[in-house]
Amino acid sequence: MTSAPAYAPRSGTARTRLPVPLAVAPKRPGGAGAESPGATGLPWPGPPPSTLTDRYGRVVRDLRLSITDRCNLRCSYCMPAQGLDWLATPLLLTADEIGRLARIAVTRLGVERIRITGGEPLMRRDLEEIISAIAALRTPGGAVPDIGLTTNGLGLDKRAAALRDAGLARVNVSIDALDREAYAGLTRRDRLDDALAGATAAQAAGLEPIKVNAVALPGTLDAQAPRLLAECLRRGWQLRFIEHMPLGPRESWRAEDVVGAERILAALAGAGFALEEAGRPDRRPAALWRVAAGEHDGAAHPAGSVGIIASVTAPFCADCDRARITADGRLMTCLFSSTETDLRAPLRQGATDEDIMRLWAAAAWRKPLAHGSDDPGALPSGFERPGRTMSAIGG
Repeated sequence: MTSAPAYAPRSGTARTRLPVPLAVAPKRPGGAGAESPGATGLPWPGPPPSTLTDRYGRVVRDLRLSITDRCNLRCSYCMPAQGLDWLATPLLLTADEIGRLARIAVTRLGVERIRITGGEPLMRRDLEEIISAIAALRTPGGAVPDIGLTTNGLGLDKRAAALRDAGLARVNVSIDALDREAYAGLTRRDRLDDALAGATAAQAAGLEPIKVNAVALPGTLDAQAPRLLAECLRRGWQLRFIEHMPLGPRESWRAEDVVGAERILAALAGAGFALEEAGRPDRRPAALWRVAAGEHDGAAHPAGSVGIIASVTAPFCADCDRARITADGRLMTCLFSSTETDLRAPLRQGATDEDIMRLWAAAAWRKPLAHGSDDPGALPSGFERPGRTMSAIGG
């Protein structure tokens, strides 16, 4: 085992400075003064804009598009053991409705990246159809949108090649532990082999880079984190640890139990991994560390990287460029937003593209400062608690 260097976290684990509100809000037609649509709940005044900008100057470039709330795992940090009351099929957006919202987002509102989420998106039989429709879109500059998929990997081995042919570019696979018993304890299902088979098949199909998502939990961190990192390095996968956020059953989260970035890094360094901070070069959620080639548990591993999504201890709300649409067509401008904008009803009532754009732009303008609130410091946990769990929101 290689000796671990001393580690002192720098900018990669620091909180980003929050922005201040813009001085100028959009003016209503005819008139007088700067009146934000957020003050009235009205759609965007006048012609819809070509980008989705909020009061703090942030611009949406990334759309997380949930296509189902159903899941075939029961992860303890995500949902109750008995599962949830799933949405009835008529309440879900159809493939055509999903395609229309994606078209408006990409061709008219400046969205460049779309990530398909669930629940578990592989539970939609028309997933390939949905991805093919999005892959046919082009941004105003002529670029193909970057299309990703977040999945637990169950059944991915049977569909990876078809998804790649449909236009999918890459996948994130959730694997919280490599110990079979630990995995089954967290997910309440003995399906580790299936998850690994799915990630392996996605890699063989060319859906790279394969990113592995693992929620950092206090009971499993020291035993599972080093093993996960070593195995991902050997397989050429990019591991991303995610701090546990208050998005599951209310009794499953306490602020004092959050395993923060510094503790994750200390566990890896203590296991012999040599880490060098790389920051957030692409402004994606994960802060990155380069990992030197070395040895763990008696086996060599190549050099690579590891990421930490420190939403709790080092939030990146200041440059957040994401929005979410739930499987039943509700727009959420923040993962922790307690308010939603219904897009499904207008779609089904004959709204024009411009009508949808004005609703979307007005909701985007009202995006909260951080963690679902314009004053997160006044909240007991620092987070607004949305009415839905993560499975029903979409990652």
